[in-house]
Amino acid sequence: MIELRDVHKSFGSKHVLAGVDLTIAKGESLVVIGGSGTGKSVLLKCILGLLRHDAGTITLEGEDVRTAERDAFLARFGMLFQGAALFDSLNVWQNVAFRLLRGSLKRPPAEAREIAIEKLRRVGLKPDVADLFPAELSGGMQKRVGLARAIAAEPDVIFFDEPTTGLDPIMAGVINDLIREIVVEMGATAMTITHDMSSVRAIADQVAMLHDGVIKWAGPVAKMDAAEDPYLHQFVTGSAEGPIEAVR
Repeated sequence: MIELRDVHKSFGSKHVLAGVDLTIAKGESLVVIGGSGTGKSVLLKCILGLLRHDAGTITLEGEDVRTAERDAFLARFGMLFQGAALFDSLNVWQNVAFRLLRGSLKRPPAEAREIAIEKLRRVGLKPDVADLFPAELSGGMQKRVGLARAIAAEPDVIFFDEPTTGLDPIMAGVINDLIREIVVEMGATAMTITHDMSSVRAIADQVAMLHDGVIKWAGPVAKMDAAEDPYLHQFVTGSAEGPIEAVR
């Protein structure tokens, strides 16, 4: 579904991606792990074409992301942003239906509202939440609204950017379970970036570790704990000892 070959991205003298090779199969859930500042978000933005990579190729079902027609290309993606990133001036159903109220996916407002309420139900929120504003919701509810928005247009690919950031362990578990259920139910291809190992174990089919601008290890989540790669082992165990230097 998504293929990256020798992808590079620099900002001035800072080399963030230095030859990334990665493949995400259709219907697969891939989780990219790595420390803060290792380029996980940059990788995601390059796939979406929000950042233009300097070298290498990124394709979606064989189509180069740099030459794809933007509206049609982006219509295939859903996104759960870190911190939910809801529009505070719009009520909940308008947030969920944001893409359905404009552009190539535009629907009549009544139909868009109906779809939004159905997606809210899918993430465990009642219809009476639809007319509230984000400021009236808890952090966990805001994250659910963000998830409902990500799936509202029935995308082929869904990206999850640190989906459990700022949530308590119980709510994080609820969100992880919802993500897994919805991805399987929709048959969508999913890519998650996180450093939360509980999310990795709950969401992933495949895991890839990004460090020093390259993929240090990639494989099935079932083989992650037994893998001998020292970078992966140190990250998974949270050890201060190993090849990854802790910033002091």
